[in-house]
Amino acid sequence: MSQISFRPFEQALDLEKTLDLLRQATDGADDGELFLERRRAEALHFDDGRVKTASYDASEGFGLRAVRGEVAGYGRSTEISHAAVTRAVETARLAVGQGGGVMAAGPAPTNRRLYADHDPIGDAAFPVKIETLREIDAFLRGLDPRVVQVSASIAASCQEVEIVRPDGQHLRDVRPMTRLNVSVIVEQDGRRESGSAGGGGRVALSGLLDPEDWQAKAREALRIALVNLRAEPAPAGVMDVVLGPGWPGILLHEAIGHGLEGDFNRKGSSAFAGLMGQRIAAPGVTVVDDGTIPDRRGSISFDDEGTPSSRTTLIEDGVLTGFMQDRQNARLMGAAPTGNGRRESFAHAPMPRMTNTYMLGGEADPGDLLAELKDGIYAVGFGGGQVDITNGKFVFSCTEAYRVKDGKVGAPVNGATLIGDGATALMNIRGLGNDMALDPGMGNCGKAGQWVPVGVGQPTTLIGGLTVGGSAAG
Repeated sequence: MSQISFRPFEQALDLEKTLDLLRQATDGADDGELFLERRRAEALHFDDGRVKTASYDASEGFGLRAVRGEVAGYGRSTEISHAAVTRAVETARLAVGQGGGVMAAGPAPTNRRLYADHDPIGDAAFPVKIETLREIDAFLRGLDPRVVQVSASIAASCQEVEIVRPDGQHLRDVRPMTRLNVSVIVEQDGRRESGSAGGGGRVALSGLLDPEDWQAKAREALRIALVNLRAEPAPAGVMDVVLGPGWPGILLHEAIGHGLEGDFNRKGSSAFAGLMGQRIAAPGVTVVDDGTIPDRRGSISFDDEGTPSSRTTLIEDGVLTGFMQDRQNARLMGAAPTGNGRRESFAHAPMPRMTNTYMLGGEADPGDLLAELKDGIYAVGFGGGQVDITNGKFVFSCTEAYRVKDGKVGAPVNGATLIGDGATALMNIRGLGNDMALDPGMGNCGKAGQWVPVGVGQPTTLIGGLTVGGSAAG
């Protein structure tokens, strides 16, 4: 593990002078902070027997924010200097106007660290990373003669963050991130299909370069590709569906999770707005957002406003009990911040975002849930999807799915899409397995043009009456 030598931003900024400028920006405001960031990222992509891309990026900068009511002024710069901060103060002041606000109390301090302070880019030498990608390619081609193309990638990054508040509070965090991904294309009798697998988190890169780890990912990618190679056209119609554990929680994340973020509910644009304390899901359904799980992709010791991350129960036994909040929306809604104020980088203002969002497990044996399917689909893997936040309607494509008849899992199907809306799907959950699992660490979430790493999870879940889009008659 490569230990990082943290370089405080005080090397470029005098803290007392910076605090004075920040206080000028937030005089008469409700809230505000100075967010400083330094980020380094490396990405290597190996495709079809050769290195396709190898990149290294470095950036740094700050964002200064002043908040009054529903308005926020935000100044940013890639130049970390007192002159640049002074210019940002002028921008931030535009939101404050004549002032009159009362500065909100700062977040409670925390010494909790959910991941190690290290730079994963230095965990292995560049030639070792390239050789690992070559070994993945050779390994997959040696497993099955039907393999015609292999793609593999390694990504590592390190984000150093400092947050300074007008009350003098000063927080620092080092956020590592790693990921290894493998994709494979197989061909037989003129038909080509693909499969992919991967994962990572806020962990050392050396663990992902261990042959035992990447070989498991490579075998899984090949397994999925070979399953799809014998897949039949998916049926179409309204039918019951069993979702597998782990990564299928991405459907929960998109169709339900975004609708439980504070800003959408404060503005009344969420399908769940105004339903606090009411039943919105079947009995037994409990959904949480938890940013406190060590080393997970979506975890953060504290959010990008300085609030410690937390485990927030959103739905408890089918009843809506909470929203994910940043500081601004929490204040306007008379609630407490939940540690979900996140931003893509210093160039972006924070907003309520998910961390690791998942559904708790039930008591049913997963096999018993499949046995209940008379004629339906068992969906194990998902690709892309689209969701309308205002009504929760979603369309998701399956990357691995099977036809189930009379409780027996049959042939795999391709071209299956799941269509429905989050509110109805929640109420139509008929069974939860005892096998809750989190995804392997590969989620990214987009909102308002910003992307942040997230985690998802769920148990095997039986949902009644989803519309399945396919190319064959149901």
